[in-house]
Amino acid sequence: MRSPRLALLAFAALFGTGAGDYGPDPADGTSSFVGTGAFGDYLQGRFAAQEADLSVAADRLEAVLTLEPGVPDVATQAFIASVLAGRPDAVRMAASLPDNPVARLLLSNWEAKAGRWRNAAHGFDTLPGGSSMVRALQPLLVAWAQLGDDRPGDAVTTLQTAMATGQNRPVLILHQALVTDLAGRAEEAGRLYRAARSEYGGLNLRLGQILASWAARTGDLAGAEAIDAGLAAADGELAMVHAGGAGTGPAVRNPADGLAEVYLAMAGAVRQQNAPDLAQVLLRLALDMRPDFTPARLLLAEIQEGAKQSEGALETLAAVDEADPLAPVVVLRRAALQDALDQGGAAVSALEALAAQHPDRPEPLAVLGDILRRRNRMTEAVPAYDRAVARIATPSRANWALFYERGIALERAGQWPRAEADFLFALELSPDQPGVLNYLGYAWADQHRNLDRARTMIERAVQLRPEDGSYIDSLGWVMLLQGDLPGALRNLERAVSLMPEDSTINAHLGDALFAAGRKREAGFQWRRALNLQPEPAESERIQAKLRDVQDGPDAGTPPTVP
Repeated sequence: MRSPRLALLAFAALFGTGAGDYGPDPADGTSSFVGTGAFGDYLQGRFAAQEADLSVAADRLEAVLTLEPGVPDVATQAFIASVLAGRPDAVRMAASLPDNPVARLLLSNWEAKAGRWRNAAHGFDTLPGGSSMVRALQPLLVAWAQLGDDRPGDAVTTLQTAMATGQNRPVLILHQALVTDLAGRAEEAGRLYRAARSEYGGLNLRLGQILASWAARTGDLAGAEAIDAGLAAADGELAMVHAGGAGTGPAVRNPADGLAEVYLAMAGAVRQQNAPDLAQVLLRLALDMRPDFTPARLLLAEIQEGAKQSEGALETLAAVDEADPLAPVVVLRRAALQDALDQGGAAVSALEALAAQHPDRPEPLAVLGDILRRRNRMTEAVPAYDRAVARIATPSRANWALFYERGIALERAGQWPRAEADFLFALELSPDQPGVLNYLGYAWADQHRNLDRARTMIERAVQLRPEDGSYIDSLGWVMLLQGDLPGALRNLERAVSLMPEDSTINAHLGDALFAAGRKREAGFQWRRALNLQPEPAESERIQAKLRDVQDGPDAGTPPTVP
């Protein structure tokens, strides 16, 4: 998990600001916090930030400033923690950080919300720092502030001037389209929307919503439906969503919404650059301008979930209205989060209700199956998956994962023939899925069946995922069963180096070592596997092997392989 503390490093790299530990030391080299209550608050704040408890981090770091005011880096850390926690007092803290770009952005947002658009434009135009992120944000934010100040011509000029740099061309064209759309210049907006779609190449959720809204509002219902279909083809969850919102209004309703769009676009970009903490800050700025901005909430919740902030992610999604066009997707995401927080009953109820609302869609029942499978309730998971599959008239490549997941549940429920059929069908739908190739190949190897085909499949999985220790373990295991001892040892030793805490992989290496006549090393490896808390059945098998080694010959044929 990346700590929110790393947000400061991201700001240093992308915004050009400093990110020290907790402030400058006095000239004598001793910490100004030692021996004071502020030091304890600081340590608690830092620990809370590392544990992703952002509200506590903000409280404790702000307490440091109360006791020890004027320490710049602590002020920055407290401010960023407040922004990440979505706290309203971040605006007050921003006023004391004139050289911090995030503070300037938040203060300019505040000016915009108060209707002081000229002040907002000035704030955006004079952002401190000259980083690439600042340069990308400035023209977009300034243009929307100019539109808010009733200067659409200036807004378009600002965006066109930025185009000369050759950077962010798709985003700049899309925002020109949005600005001219709101300014009532329909013909120009239509041309720019078409150009933006061409520049982006493919559809993402937000682009699809914007383009479908324009198509529906201009009477092109077939075009809006085609966009909906394109989104659904890329992501089955979106089949429950009408991207155009039935053409009730523009996707961007006013200049404040336009600012939120800028922050969302930049958040998506920096997240792809492996800066999720900075993306969270930008998404908080987006929600500051538009609290009902569900695409921003979905992305923020996804990042929070990835950072093990499940409670925060659930809180982020709780604010989404049931009437929101994206509400079905939110229900699916919330159900997974509820399950992670041991709120399985609420998750199951929500998914069953969603399945009833969308009787032709498999997604709610597939997620229900996933939840039951993760809870090892295989006999309940299988019927949920069965109901999901029954809703698919003609399975396509997009459905391979459903058959794979049902296959796992079936295999663990002791229904191997059906499981094998699902794995094979998943590969028929999408032949190069490494997870399916490995799972089926390993299952065959465990049954001492189809070993040559199993090896070929697992070799392909390893080729696709060469650093996955579990796949390399499967390859070593099937080699051992085929009698390829050098290959088995080579691959199993590598698998253990990649996943040293996996009991099954360590046990497999023990088997290969014994087969090579290295009895003492095999015993060590099996004992190590036992210390890694294997499943009860696996533990019994390993203990039986150790007994056989102790009671049997010094070397030779290994204990019976399951």
